[in-house]
Amino acid sequence: MRFLGQCASMALLCAAPVIAFAENAAPGGSALPEVVVTAPRIENPSSLGNAGLTKAALTSLRAANSDAASLMEGVPGVTLYRGGGVSSLPVVHGMADDRVRVNVDGRELPSACGNHMNPPLSYIDPSNVAKVEVMGGITPVSAGGDSIGGTIAVQSVDPVFAKAGAGVLTKGRVSGFARSNGEHNGGNLSATLATEHLSLTAQGSLTRAGDYRDGHDKKVQSTSFAAENESVQLGARGDGHLFTLDLGRQDIPYQDFVNAQMDMIGNQAKFVNGRYEGQFGWGKLDAQLHWQNTEHQMNVRGDKVLGRNMDMPMNTDGTTMGYSLKAEIDLAEGNTLRVGNEFIHFVLDDWWPPSPGQLPCVANNCSMAPGTFWNIRNGRRDRIGTYLEWSSRWNDRWSSLVGVRNDYVRMNTDDVVGYNTTLGLAGVRVYQEDATAFNARDHERTDVNFDLTALLRFDPTTTQSYEAGYARKTRSPNLYERYLWSRSSMSARMNSAVGDANGYVGNPDLKPEVAHTLSVTASWHDAGRKNWEVKATPYYTHVEDFIDADRCTGGTGCTAANLAATSGLVNLQYANHDARLYGLDLSGRSKLGPRTSAGEFSMTGVLGYVNGKNRDTGDHLYHIMPLNARLGLEHALDNWSNRVELQLVNRKDAVSATRDELRTGGYGLVHVKTGYQWRQVRLDAGIDNLFDKFHNPPLGGTYWVADGTGNTPVPGAGRSAYIGMTMEF
Repeated sequence: MRFLGQCASMALLCAAPVIAFAENAAPGGSALPEVVVTAPRIENPSSLGNAGLTKAALTSLRAANSDAASLMEGVPGVTLYRGGGVSSLPVVHGMADDRVRVNVDGRELPSACGNHMNPPLSYIDPSNVAKVEVMGGITPVSAGGDSIGGTIAVQSVDPVFAKAGAGVLTKGRVSGFARSNGEHNGGNLSATLATEHLSLTAQGSLTRAGDYRDGHDKKVQSTSFAAENESVQLGARGDGHLFTLDLGRQDIPYQDFVNAQMDMIGNQAKFVNGRYEGQFGWGKLDAQLHWQNTEHQMNVRGDKVLGRNMDMPMNTDGTTMGYSLKAEIDLAEGNTLRVGNEFIHFVLDDWWPPSPGQLPCVANNCSMAPGTFWNIRNGRRDRIGTYLEWSSRWNDRWSSLVGVRNDYVRMNTDDVVGYNTTLGLAGVRVYQEDATAFNARDHERTDVNFDLTALLRFDPTTTQSYEAGYARKTRSPNLYERYLWSRSSMSARMNSAVGDANGYVGNPDLKPEVAHTLSVTASWHDAGRKNWEVKATPYYTHVEDFIDADRCTGGTGCTAANLAATSGLVNLQYANHDARLYGLDLSGRSKLGPRTSAGEFSMTGVLGYVNGKNRDTGDHLYHIMPLNARLGLEHALDNWSNRVELQLVNRKDAVSATRDELRTGGYGLVHVKTGYQWRQVRLDAGIDNLFDKFHNPPLGGTYWVADGTGNTPVPGAGRSAYIGMTMEF
């Protein structure tokens, strides 16, 4: 509390960047507030989308975040679905989860959980993130297929080598942090041993947190977590060739989910990732081979156990393996041809052992016993994609990007069974009927998908830049969307991937989503892009066969009452509908006068708006972020950087009636941060939600554990002071 009081009295000084600096930031750190690389990747050093994170900015963000997805907060067009402490789902232009292709070091990682508790970004600790790219809207076909909302690529640290003739290089990094709200703490350690041609790096991180408190100083239940990550990287280079081999493991012993009916009680993952990059006279070659296995366990934990007397183990085993081959071929001056092929093989078993509380099985006490419930049995999803992309710079003013892509997706699964096959027992009949109906159908599905991207760029002067384009993108359903089979309320609500605690039933007849996007980006700036810039991106997307949800019919959980409910929890079935989304991203920054002896001051701002509707039903799409903005005042003096930020979020009234989505009120939060770099040591400190404002994040989901009714939104975190230190040697 003493630390809180000191920081509160220094409100204008306890500030540091919470929105990343661009890599081409001017001295002092003022930069456009984004970590984003948007399409296209045209060979043009001043491309509108080119930006990145400086080393100092990444270090500052790590001190305040244990969730890799949170590094993107404040990026235009990006918001977050909140869930567990390290498992947020990034949303790009109103689309999230599998609609956004997310990869870590080139690895595509489908979620091995019916509640999507282990999304791709949960497998990397922020301390190991070296680069973040977000490609939304008109995404190049070379950035990946089987997605309609864009691509997010996160890369860990590249191998480090000694300089020629310098002998053996040894270096390391130690970092640690502490955050007051939730007694959250953790740290990271890495060490490197390298010669001119060989490099070996070992890295490990640990983070733990208890339940956080809201702005009323009340504990928000089921928000604690712990995570450990370890990895070893071997690199070898020579004469324009680089080979990298990464091996790692993750152990999450527990992660509570405030907006789900289950908690994670274990997540153990192992991965191997090999990559070759070569430079030749004709261009570049990139080849990658990767494998990962995840063993995942769920049950009710801590707060959820009290008063519910429930013991329901749920296990998942998922294995992903794949390869990618990419080539960039230099044609005539200013022209590049990109060709590529990739393959992803995903195998999933999702089974629920009998509840120990119902063993031995006696009379009617057998709804979750005596056998194993197979949610998905030997599910398989194979995808092979091939693309061709042409990037051309016609002259100093005009450049273009055109690409086509084909993805072949094949899915299948084995027959399923419920806990109990004895007809006549309470709670059992629906298992048998649903399993029989599902098993009687052919499960194999094949989709042949086609993508197209076309983008044109115009730079009429040194102070203006414009991009406009069209993209046709396609996504096939995932295994859960197609193959969830039980219409029992209990089992359906164990498969709730979007934080609303509702129940979901699959649909084998789902068609792939096809999105048509039109987008324009305009940038106005000074000639050197050092003093000011304003960028606006309006966009419009029409989605054919958007995978939304309808109230389910038939079965014990799909009754007339379920159809008519206007509040509380309901049961739904995935269904195709046409949908449309449109919105605007607006961002800018400006220096506030020349640098003086007091340092340099600048202003930054980001505004986002998106509107999404189901065109068939007229209902609003679920989890659409309302109008929101971030305004920042930055100060930089030599190695010292500061920031005061105002975060504004409008009330959420546009909600999905089908899902009984909850409304939330508008709010404003103030965050203050400071950072100082001294030789090999950096210190970061700050206070999030300075005035301890109570609020309900619009995408926080349902606070199910509070009352079990689904009628309470999740409260956001109250005031939290933090401090972090990083030392390199």
